[in-house]
Amino acid sequence: MTDHTTALPPMNHEAPTTIKRMMFCTWALLDSLSPDLRAQMHIPAMDDPRRLDWDFIPKPDRTGVPMTKLDHHQRVLAQSLLKSGLSLRGYSQALAIMATENMLRELEVVERGFGVIAGEFRDPDAYWITVFGRPGFEDTWGWRVIGHHLSLSFTIVAQRYLTITPLAMGAQPMPAGVLDPLGRERSMAFEILESFSPDLRAQAVIHDVAPADYVTRQVPLVGAEEWPDHVDLGIAGYETTDHDRERLRFVKAAPSGVSGADLDGSQLAAVRELLLRYVETGPEEITRQYREQVLAEDPAKLCFAWAGGVRPDTAHYYRISTSGLLVEADNAVAAGQHKHTVWRDLNNDLGHDLLLDHYAQHGANGEHLQRRLVSNRPTEDAPAATDSWYVPQVYKKH
Repeated sequence: MTDHTTALPPMNHEAPTTIKRMMFCTWALLDSLSPDLRAQMHIPAMDDPRRLDWDFIPKPDRTGVPMTKLDHHQRVLAQSLLKSGLSLRGYSQALAIMATENMLRELEVVERGFGVIAGEFRDPDAYWITVFGRPGFEDTWGWRVIGHHLSLSFTIVAQRYLTITPLAMGAQPMPAGVLDPLGRERSMAFEILESFSPDLRAQAVIHDVAPADYVTRQVPLVGAEEWPDHVDLGIAGYETTDHDRERLRFVKAAPSGVSGADLDGSQLAAVRELLLRYVETGPEEITRQYREQVLAEDPAKLCFAWAGGVRPDTAHYYRISTSGLLVEADNAVAAGQHKHTVWRDLNNDLGHDLLLDHYAQHGANGEHLQRRLVSNRPTEDAPAATDSWYVPQVYKKH
């Protein structure tokens, strides 16, 4: 097996070209809105707690403006903004997920008898856009697109650093005619499981029951240990026990499952490629850095874990973790026909560590921006000004 124990390349999160495109798209979209819509879409405070709620289940109290409220030109601008945060494949997956709402609406009209009301909450335009902070040069800000089965959160720090996680996608049904946005990921996962010997499969399968949803749930930052909930919110009929939850838990320092060090070359490559398939839904300027890290990291730091059934038409779950990344894919509800996936940066979801470092050094607004607006010698004999910076309380060392 190839030796991968050399030092990892630095992950600097710099993405100047992507960030510039995001900023210009955001300006264009905000400037196109009426004052009322602009006030709904733009939340000036980066420390607003609503920024940390990235849950993609249907909700009556979303922040931002849904695409249903935008005119044709504004929708084009919104789509340009959405594409700025995704690769071409990732963008096509997002569009397919949105379009699948049409299929889900028609199924629920027939199977659940919802009638016309199904169109009120199964709508391919029911995706909300929110901008947080001040989207300006050298500023720190963020934006989000969220709706059923799609949650995309982007954090820009000082117009230099970019984070793109948590990045969550779901699918129901699977497939929906020719629409199958997460089908290839499912096939790759089962191919990996089928390649394992009985001994390797015994290590990989951590439990015979799948969790109802992500083990890490929708927390804004993954803690040292996370347990899944008993049920998936709003969905009756699939429930797990405390024993199940303990077996399924994710321990950041010692994740369960089969180690990459125990896999042969082709199996290790397959697991890495599945992990990177999720990662590479994002823009290439950032995902290239993640790919370099994943391929260079010691295989012993990679873990692949499986739970539940071992056939596509059963409730099943898998996750892949490295020292800094986590992917979860849960397909427990509706016998493998309702999938939720998420990939997370264990240190920088929603920009966590990057924001802490930035605020510690420059405060909430940025050193350069502040210097441009304040005299540094207000009188002839005045000393150089010293700045007192405010650090939002929501960012705390973990």
